[in-house]
Amino acid sequence: MGETTPFDEMYNADGSVREPYRALSEWLAEQPDKGLALMQTDAEAIFRKLGITFAVYGSEEGTEKVIPFDVIPRIIAAQEWRKLSRGIEQRVKALNAFLYDVYHRQEILKAGRIPEKLILNNAAFCPQMMGLEPARGVYAHIIGVDIVRVGPDEFYVLEDNLRTPSGVSYMLEDREAMMMLAPDLFQRSKVAPVETYPENLRRTLQSVAPAGAGSNPVIAVLTPGIYNSAYFEHSFLADQMGAALCEGHDLFVDGGKVYMRTTTGPERVDVIYRRIDDDYLDPLTFRPDSMLGVPGVFDAYRAGNVTLVNAPGTGIADDKAVYTYVPEIIEFYLGEKALLNNVPTYNCTDEDQRGWVLDNIGDLVVKEVHGSGGYGMMVGPTSTKAQHEEFKKKILARPDNYIVQPTLSLSTCPTHIDGTVAPRHVDLRPYVLVGDEVRITPGGLTRVALKQGSLVVNSSQGGGTKDTWVLED
Repeated sequence: MGETTPFDEMYNADGSVREPYRALSEWLAEQPDKGLALMQTDAEAIFRKLGITFAVYGSEEGTEKVIPFDVIPRIIAAQEWRKLSRGIEQRVKALNAFLYDVYHRQEILKAGRIPEKLILNNAAFCPQMMGLEPARGVYAHIIGVDIVRVGPDEFYVLEDNLRTPSGVSYMLEDREAMMMLAPDLFQRSKVAPVETYPENLRRTLQSVAPAGAGSNPVIAVLTPGIYNSAYFEHSFLADQMGAALCEGHDLFVDGGKVYMRTTTGPERVDVIYRRIDDDYLDPLTFRPDSMLGVPGVFDAYRAGNVTLVNAPGTGIADDKAVYTYVPEIIEFYLGEKALLNNVPTYNCTDEDQRGWVLDNIGDLVVKEVHGSGGYGMMVGPTSTKAQHEEFKKKILARPDNYIVQPTLSLSTCPTHIDGTVAPRHVDLRPYVLVGDEVRITPGGLTRVALKQGSLVVNSSQGGGTKDTWVLED
């Protein structure tokens, strides 16, 4: 994992093309000189028209940007995907079992497999969830698992997002744009469809509706509103599912049940797909100053009159410190070895490990335990000596607030950069739905670091996206 040449997903070491990329390679060779550049311009126009933007905090050139899209798809072979898919399913089953246990008998803590204080003193632990029975025993219904590839058969999970994972609208719109831009390329390959996601999302949400909801449960998507960076996605998914898009003030609780205000009077709501953080969900249970939530919604949930998706308190399972225990968690609940590897992680509260980390910080990645979106992290090899010193001080001041990992040599994919094709580092976020069954959309969102040599793929840090093709046999 050190200073090796990154694994190129398209080319073998001898320059020959890897099997999944054959059709793409031929197609690229046929493109006229400015063909890709024209496609790139068309793609930008498509995304502007669709209104797909995201907010960038602290950037100069206006806060709304079109997320950069690369016109060269990333391709995953059928057997590679089967392997990934099995590993992802194993992970989400184990993490849901862990959440059930943590909010019930806490067997894993009693067995000493995870330190009690790591869970019970954790900001992401939600004591109000103790003893609550969620529908079908599922806590995390919508999960985004961040995966990187470092070799032909080597994949690592970087993190599990079990709170309110975003980005699935980019996966869907990237595919739609690609089908408009390169229909001839699709004809040469059997690509697994992703457009079933909204329908699968609706099925998943309806499958966890409370018992009295009837045959057609009412779904509402709860958004913080138009100023949220993922608002486009909230409205897009509500629209695709035929669900109502609501802000907190559109919903109210009466007699322990949740209702939506409509022009024809109140309508009972059975399932809330909430895109609001736990703290803001209900001012009567969580933060009293929240203007985004619905007063009384948590009591209605506890009473079994509405389902919240994802459940409050799921963040305890994707906490960066708990992450290091996922292989243990899989073994404890499923009695199986983890199919997908974790990235080796150093614990800074351990004196020996901390000493080693401080000596080698220039080669390592430091992440804030509760940071997200590429904020609060430092990639040693691409940072300055001053940044290394700054992070050393931070680690010494709050060793429990950071985890440290080796710098992975992320795989690269051919990417269109200023009229030429060059390798750029990529990661992958597959989306998983858990309800009456586990549904995994083939592929997911590929994020690409557009700056040469950069390993940071987050859109807030200048990354882009690609359409991800899983080939069918």
